[in-house]
Amino acid sequence: MSDTVELFSDGACKGNPGPGGWGALLVCKGVEKELWGGEANTTNNRMELLGAIRGLEELKRPCDVTLVTDSQYVMKGITEWMVNWKKRGWKTAAKEPVKNADLWMQLDEQVNRHNVTWKWVRGHMGHHGNERADQLANRGVDEVRGIKHG
Repeated sequence: MSDTVELFSDGACKGNPGPGGWGALLVCKGVEKELWGGEANTTNNRMELLGAIRGLEELKRPCDVTLVTDSQYVMKGITEWMVNWKKRGWKTAAKEPVKNADLWMQLDEQVNRHNVTWKWVRGHMGHHGNERADQLANRGVDEVRGIKHG
């Protein structure tokens, strides 16, 4: 039987592009693990994707994951758009290369390791897990910008 995990992921960017951060909060059997990181020059969408990817990568064996995101981009990409991107060789309907295809491919690989249920929540509405992921993403931004947290 596989473990049941809740994964809350988020991304943040100060300027778009600009310094960005991602955050992920994993909750399994009442135990929490916080993950975060950042990049000096990135976009909000890339950070949203990395939050989900890094959270899933952290799971060492296949799990039943409820992945909670406030990103419509991540949610629609994984549940609606990706099937057609793959059929078209990672091209959009307009035959343009899919933006962030490198990260979409990584996310696809991680999702295929697990049984993932996707759940979208509105950001900044007091949802506990989402707020925590947002704080972690902002910590990632701050670290890239050289701001230390006590």
